[in-house]
Amino acid sequence: MAQRVIHAGIDVSKEWLDVALSPTRETLRVRRDPAGLAELAGWPSAHAVERVGLEASGGYERQVIDSLTAQGFTVDLLNPLRVRRFAEAKGRLAKNDRADALTIAQFMAVMAEAPRPGRRADLDPLVEHLTVRRRLCDWMADCDNQLEHLRDPRLRRRLALLRAGFARQLAALDGKLAALVAAHADWQELSRRLQSVPGVGPVLAHTLIGLLPELGRLSRRAIASLVGLAPFDDSSGKRRGERHIKAGRAGVRAVLYMATLVAKRHNPAIAAFADRLAGKKPKKVIVVACMRKLLVMLNAMLRDGHDWNPQIA
Repeated sequence: MAQRVIHAGIDVSKEWLDVALSPTRETLRVRRDPAGLAELAGWPSAHAVERVGLEASGGYERQVIDSLTAQGFTVDLLNPLRVRRFAEAKGRLAKNDRADALTIAQFMAVMAEAPRPGRRADLDPLVEHLTVRRRLCDWMADCDNQLEHLRDPRLRRRLALLRAGFARQLAALDGKLAALVAAHADWQELSRRLQSVPGVGPVLAHTLIGLLPELGRLSRRAIASLVGLAPFDDSSGKRRGERHIKAGRAGVRAVLYMATLVAKRHNPAIAAFADRLAGKKPKKVIVVACMRKLLVMLNAMLRDGHDWNPQIA
């Protein structure tokens, strides 16, 4: 008789962890604190759980993943949108913590793919600094936008001082990021190799190390899709719609966009590629295509373990 495979789904909130099993539909609720995590670790073992799935929850899930991984469980971090679409396909319109946990467990049983590499807890300090850096850049952009329209001299001086403070914090944060990377020999080597490419500076290199650890380990199509630079078809029958990029890691894409604008001027491979597309495609499409080409080049470099080589590019 075939052995039944048990999957667990966890809905993570700030205070509670709701757990459900598929196909048994058993449930458990514990607090998201050390005592609750200890109880949570024992419960899947007692029910012979094969794999555990949970959604990204703004960082609250990290402690849960680390705790379960330390106990030897295979934990999958799921895209909340995919899980929600799965619930809608089942006709499940209700949304609460217990129902969400059961949906995640059933998603794991039906849709789970091959296990992916586990969470890189060692990257947490780098990721946190990159997150704050993005916020500082957003706040500076907000100040610039307001300064274009403000006429009151006092308000303009106040906003200019605020922006200058953000700029100083940004410079200090970039120094801290460089120090974090320099403290790890493997990160430092990755940064050096990435920056050997014309157009790639320390900001993009640090972003790729922290937010795209899969770089160099996936195919060109997979890495482009992961970042959100793979165009997807929109056709049906005789209709041939325009292809569009969707989803992906916006934090990586934003930094890659700025680096691509530089690479179009200073990287001979990207510049030649852009020239071939000029006049044939809209300007925005050309920039996205150049972003994808630059990303694929970096992926190949890390995969093959070599520095920038114009002939290979």
